[in-house]
Amino acid sequence: MKNQETIISSDLQLFINSFQPNKFKLLAHGIEVRGINNMHSTITQARNLIERLGLKLTIQHDAEMLSYGGFEVNNSK
Repeated sequence: MKNQETIISSDLQLFINSFQPNKFKLLAHGIEVRGINNMHSTITQARNLIERLGLKLTIQHDAEMLSYGGFEVNNSK
């Protein structure tokens, strides 16, 4: 198994520092924020932060992520 170093983009690092998620998992293309109780409100806050700071990030969520209170913040391509 290869050791692959994940590089956090400057936009993603700024998001993490500003949003300060309690729990998140580093992914190859971004992060997964976990343990969210009010999903709609939290995703809205994250989208507003991304827009306000002009970050090149996208948010992805689906029913499976909703089941454990999570959503992804990914680098834009």
